[in-house]
Amino acid sequence: MAQTKILLDSNSYFRLAKSIHPLLFEAFGEEAYTLYVLPELEKEYAKTPRLHSKFPWVLEPEFKINRSKRLSQSKQQKNELPKVYEFLWDYVQTELPGPSRVDVTVLSYAYILGIPVVTDDDDMIKLAEVFEIPVWKTLDLLKLMLDCGHIDLKQVRRVVAYWGYVDDYPKDFTTDYRQLFGEAPPM
Repeated sequence: MAQTKILLDSNSYFRLAKSIHPLLFEAFGEEAYTLYVLPELEKEYAKTPRLHSKFPWVLEPEFKINRSKRLSQSKQQKNELPKVYEFLWDYVQTELPGPSRVDVTVLSYAYILGIPVVTDDDDMIKLAEVFEIPVWKTLDLLKLMLDCGHIDLKQVRRVVAYWGYVDDYPKDFTTDYRQLFGEAPPM
């Protein structure tokens, strides 16, 4: 069965990978949903000391191996990627300051491949909406995983507890959690 690919932004990866491992390249649900990250995650992590102290587990071999699988692209898609990136980056420069170059790269891949991006970054969400790139929040992905039987509600609560432990709740967390899971979030 063909995969239904989903691209994770770094913030969603950092929020999920420690608690749901292996996270990437593990198909779930009837649609064979499969999660990926881009190599840019490694670069972003390497140049951001705050991420090193908050998420030291990222450098452990088992997590590095899980991140090693890459999204495949056709030759045409590879050729289109720089054009889409420049178009999105020009828009950021003139209309929507905020998204970083890495954010634009992630959205460019999603646009070219026609796949959703999971992020909690408001600037990325706004840019994705302008260009009609499907975007989900991390809690939306957790709900999908729960609905597909990939995880259970107990594991959802453990993931959320981890967010509290590392002080990394996404914006609108309480409201979104109640709406999606029908209960008060464990905090």
